[in-house]
Amino acid sequence: METRIYMVRHAESSYSPGEDRTRGLTPKGQEDALRVTELLRETPIDAVVSSPYARALLTVEGIAAERGLTIAPFEELKERKLHGDEVELAAHGGFMQAIERSFADHDAALPGGESLRELQQRAVPAVRRLLRVYRGQSVAVGTHGNIMCMILQAFDARYGGFEFWRGTSMPDVYRVTFRGEELVGVERLWS
Repeated sequence: METRIYMVRHAESSYSPGEDRTRGLTPKGQEDALRVTELLRETPIDAVVSSPYARALLTVEGIAAERGLTIAPFEELKERKLHGDEVELAAHGGFMQAIERSFADHDAALPGGESLRELQQRAVPAVRRLLRVYRGQSVAVGTHGNIMCMILQAFDARYGGFEFWRGTSMPDVYRVTFRGEELVGVERLWS
């Protein structure tokens, strides 16, 4: 029996220091969120869960609304905290260097930040719970880039590297198919 998880990386959002949890979507992000809803319109979806961050919730909102479903926020799927403050990030070469370094060493973390291994340890049990609760069904998951890559990497080592992450977009949609808790297929749906 197959379970399908539709990993929906959030649409474009303007960066705003200190507002990571509440920042919404840009006008382009709002348009793209409508396109995500349209892309999955004919796809059977039995449940919608999401990171509690506004940009992730807003990206899957239309999917839930069209089906009369409530979005269940999962704190375990929240965005990764990369660093403690902007000064710390700048001192370590900036955003892209910090991200690339963390993909090379899953235990690396800037002061006040979360390593990719820590992120994986909080997120993967939530996905396993979804696979048990919604066995044989389809679930849309509103998520973020780092966490999406690390969830996929936990089930298949081919995913989760820096190049894979860099090749994703905002938004992005992957159909991830499981048999039990074994990953048997990953297909990118967004283009």
